[in-house]
Amino acid sequence: MNLLSKEKLKKEDLLKEEMKKDINSYMRLLFRKDVKEATKKQLFQATAFAIKDNIIDNWMETQKQYLEKDPKIVYYLSMEFLTGRALGNIFINLKQEKIAREVLDEIGVDLDVIEDQEPDAALGNGGLGRLAACFLESLSTLNYPAYGCGIRYKYGMFKQVIENGFQKEVPDDWLADGNPFELKRAEYAVEVKFGGYVAVRKGENGKDNFVQEGYQSVMAVPYDLPIVGYGNNVVNTLRIWDAEAINVFSLDSFDKGEYQKAEEQKRLATTICEVLYPNDNHRAGKELRLKQQYFFVSASVQRAVSKYMESHSDIQKLHEKVCFQMNDTHPTVTVPELMRILLDEYGLNWDEAWGVTTKACAYTNHTIMAEALEMWPLEIFSSLLPRIYQIIEEINRRFQLEINEKYPNDHKKIEKMSIIYDGKVKMANLAIVAGFSVNGVARLHTEILRNKELKDFYEMMPYKFNNKTNGITQRRFLLHGNPLLAEWVTNKIGDDWITNLSHLDKLSIYVDDPQSQQEFMNIKHQNKVRLAEYIKEHNDIVVDPRSIFDVQVKRLHEYKRQLLNILHVMHLYNQLKKNPDMDICPRTYIFGAKASAAYKVAKLIIKLINSVGEVVNHDESIHGKIKVVFIEDYRVSNAEIIFAAADVSEQISTASKEASGTGNMKFMLNGAPTLGTMDGANVEIVEEVGIDNAFIFGLSSEDVISYEQEGGYDPKQIYNTDGDIRAVLTQLVDGTYSPENPELFRDIYKSLLESTKWENADQYFILKDFRAYENAQKKVDAAYRDEVSWARMAMMNTAKSGKFSSDRTIEEYARELWHLDKVMIPTPERNR
Repeated sequence: MNLLSKEKLKKEDLLKEEMKKDINSYMRLLFRKDVKEATKKQLFQATAFAIKDNIIDNWMETQKQYLEKDPKIVYYLSMEFLTGRALGNIFINLKQEKIAREVLDEIGVDLDVIEDQEPDAALGNGGLGRLAACFLESLSTLNYPAYGCGIRYKYGMFKQVIENGFQKEVPDDWLADGNPFELKRAEYAVEVKFGGYVAVRKGENGKDNFVQEGYQSVMAVPYDLPIVGYGNNVVNTLRIWDAEAINVFSLDSFDKGEYQKAEEQKRLATTICEVLYPNDNHRAGKELRLKQQYFFVSASVQRAVSKYMESHSDIQKLHEKVCFQMNDTHPTVTVPELMRILLDEYGLNWDEAWGVTTKACAYTNHTIMAEALEMWPLEIFSSLLPRIYQIIEEINRRFQLEINEKYPNDHKKIEKMSIIYDGKVKMANLAIVAGFSVNGVARLHTEILRNKELKDFYEMMPYKFNNKTNGITQRRFLLHGNPLLAEWVTNKIGDDWITNLSHLDKLSIYVDDPQSQQEFMNIKHQNKVRLAEYIKEHNDIVVDPRSIFDVQVKRLHEYKRQLLNILHVMHLYNQLKKNPDMDICPRTYIFGAKASAAYKVAKLIIKLINSVGEVVNHDESIHGKIKVVFIEDYRVSNAEIIFAAADVSEQISTASKEASGTGNMKFMLNGAPTLGTMDGANVEIVEEVGIDNAFIFGLSSEDVISYEQEGGYDPKQIYNTDGDIRAVLTQLVDGTYSPENPELFRDIYKSLLESTKWENADQYFILKDFRAYENAQKKVDAAYRDEVSWARMAMMNTAKSGKFSSDRTIEEYARELWHLDKVMIPTPERNR
């Protein structure tokens, strides 16, 4: 053993002893117990506090270096950060996972069991939030100065419980036992104001001063979470804001009998941070959503400006050191809030403030769906945020003058591009007008924005538009989520892939090697066994790991077409009932999805999936050839298990509707070929892996857009001429899958065949793509039978996934948009 190896072992032994000592100390401090008496949950808490103690020095050193070197900082503003569990990821990024496992083994408990005690942080829901979490981790790993800014939700969106096949929403009380990783930073609390009116007063210099009066307010109190970079000492910060009442209780009001008024401040503070995406199909829900958005944006921008001014004197140079990246339209009030601060608190004139704001704010568009391009009723916006509304009015007035100058008397342009029009405040339009950058998140998505959805803006200001294809962090979704495959990859090509995913391409030389194929598929089988055990424990369904694991896990929306998937399962079941000896590869169809609480049809599709599963899984006549499983409460922690085990990645959204998708990348990284449409990032996945290593079907985005604009599609023609499809749809309303209530799925049936005032029949082209999807599924069946060919295909997907790292995406943002410099963080003295 050489001297270097001896030194490494000596350091590892010292780290082990220190970690063991810290866990014991925190166990005594927190619970007055010895580790041998502790519950698993208590061991998690003690371990979490011990590792937080370990990273505090790096966290402090990171901030110290930022203060000394004064780099530009990006503030990533997002309503969601779907971070998942923190403990395992922190151990991995500190390169201490092996040490932690050995320490806990000596205590008598497995690290995986301890990790399972940690609840998923309920700070997000779907791809938007998971992308934000990946970006923060990449920013830290790449040594870029950054803050994530969001809300400290008490109960998240909801915890999904499946009862009798129906989704039931219950509070996700993830903070019940506290969060050992967070730090409350009360010293940075700021006031956020709602309502009232704007008074205009003359200042000493004769200038008008705008003052908000008669308002209600809350204190925004930040809680900081560490975002640990991989092996580089960097610890950036995710700052989530909680709301506290300024005056929790007014004795004077109480003594006068005004009991309700005495508690108003407290109620306001409590409701703001309770849940993510409150139901907004009524006025109170809309008001609450807008309050949430302004609350965290105002707090974040106020603090960012204050932090800048602590070490700088010229507010007009703010944009040289601060960039606000708005993650979708939710944080767009960043623009008028920054203007308010510059105008009202720092006394800049309009042109000066606008010059700073338009150089400091950038916008990422995450959707092509018009429903998600937020528009607020004018009466709600103006009454809730009166000063902010005044500023937006002036931005709109000036922008309309620009439109008129460039396109004289073009009223259509005014209608489409105005920020305020027809009684609504259009947030996407505001973000585009004020942002120095407008980016899409996949090449196809950006092309559609330029050529269709935002065409008028692109024609007027093409220099703002650019593409930044999304990515995922391989440290979460391979190194942590699939340790068997991660170890195999490292043994083959070394560990450079952990921070440079493009190195996976070196695996290409092994895709035709029989020994490597066997090793790769053996790992896949072991991961399928792990998922099968999870399904047995949580669903009480026995699935065969030798069957094809065909997986669709993502937020439930009609355009993502979980309905197409389950209708095909119904069709396949009908074929098996007619011919039980039909030769097919056994298939396990695995779904996981949450539907918005107010999204009736989406929730009905969840019920349909479970109802079909209830029938199919108990029908002995088909000899277990197909099974249907719905994973309850799909989240980051069970997603890692699912991605590692998947054989087929279902990415079947209606072409032109999915902005990017990131689940497709996670499946690809873990060796699951894509079964999908040419939509979102699927296009780029196919480019990387080759058309022969994916199963592509269906209408193109051009086809879909043409039908939407010109018509020509009638689903009833398919219904009337295709007996198999008609049989499947008839089963929706004849009680086959709901004998107790044959009308249960009538709304799904009607959505496919009947147009309404607001929607065309089958607006997501499910019946139009059905036969193409069926043929693609047959190709999957045929390909899977050829074990050598399938192994090669799966391995090629992993080998060619290098482009889809969030590290690559963040490098593009940092270099092309944010203009950040890397800051190297030395090892603090205590950790050397």
